[in-house]
Amino acid sequence: MKPSQKLNVGLLVLGLLLLGGGILPVLAQEAAESQDPEQETTQPEYSRTGADTCLRCHGERSEFPVLDIFKTPHGSLTHPDSPFAGAQCESCHGPAGAHQRRPRGDDKPRNFGPDAAAPIGEQNQVCLDCHNDHGRMGWMGSAHDQEEVSCVSCHQIHTEENRMEDSILQQEVCFDCHPRTRTLSLAPSSHPLRLGKMACSDCHDPHNGMNDHQLVETSVNDTCYTCHAEKRGPVLWEHAPVTEDCSLCHDAHGSNHAALLKQRPPLLCQQCHMPSGHPSLALGSDSVEDDYASRFLLGSSCTNCHTQVHGSNHPSGVSLER
Repeated sequence: MKPSQKLNVGLLVLGLLLLGGGILPVLAQEAAESQDPEQETTQPEYSRTGADTCLRCHGERSEFPVLDIFKTPHGSLTHPDSPFAGAQCESCHGPAGAHQRRPRGDDKPRNFGPDAAAPIGEQNQVCLDCHNDHGRMGWMGSAHDQEEVSCVSCHQIHTEENRMEDSILQQEVCFDCHPRTRTLSLAPSSHPLRLGKMACSDCHDPHNGMNDHQLVETSVNDTCYTCHAEKRGPVLWEHAPVTEDCSLCHDAHGSNHAALLKQRPPLLCQQCHMPSGHPSLALGSDSVEDDYASRFLLGSSCTNCHTQVHGSNHPSGVSLER
């Protein structure tokens, strides 16, 4: 045998001795002993049987019944985006871990609601992981996000009936936080909310904070034009407050005055238009009667003559009279 071959054989034997003699196991043991036990993290384990494990306790008569979720899109086993097409209950609530063995213990999965241990932002992020389409892009930084409104404050996941799709039930959800709007909706002049002919979401998008007042359109006027298209124009003779903002004259949520006006005419009109010099007034008189006429005009309504307050296309409609 050549000297070089003897050297290679010797190195091979030495390597086998190192592996079999316990040098590497000793090094591994020393590395394991040097590791801080507090830095070890154990990941909660998922249930092997999925929802079948949860339903043993969360049945129809339990404190937290969940069976109605199978009547909703979230409980679909065929839709690829449904939670039940993946990890089922644990897709939203996280790994069950030891909760399936100790239901009353401290090791509980993620729960939702104002009394939940998880922060509101973390709860909402679970929903936003799936509901991240264009309609939710304005959620971050919106008024509801800033006020830490949780998704489950409005939406019920384990019930068959979607109350946000019913115009009457949807209002009750919104009015829980907006009681003044409830009061205005019951005024003599209001939109047909209480009749169920429209819902809050017809004008407001609660998930989009990119527009003022979370409106469905970029401005107040554009939102109103979705129903009142005849007021859009353009017109030959414009009325300045009409083109600027409908809410300067109208209170969209309700009013005690006709046509949702914030004040009755002529008081509303005289916020911008002074009565002095009006052709129907007697000039130079100091009587009480003439003073009353000077303040409230004849007939007590500007619209008796100026009927086209939203604008006129008539060549002689400069005064919005025709």
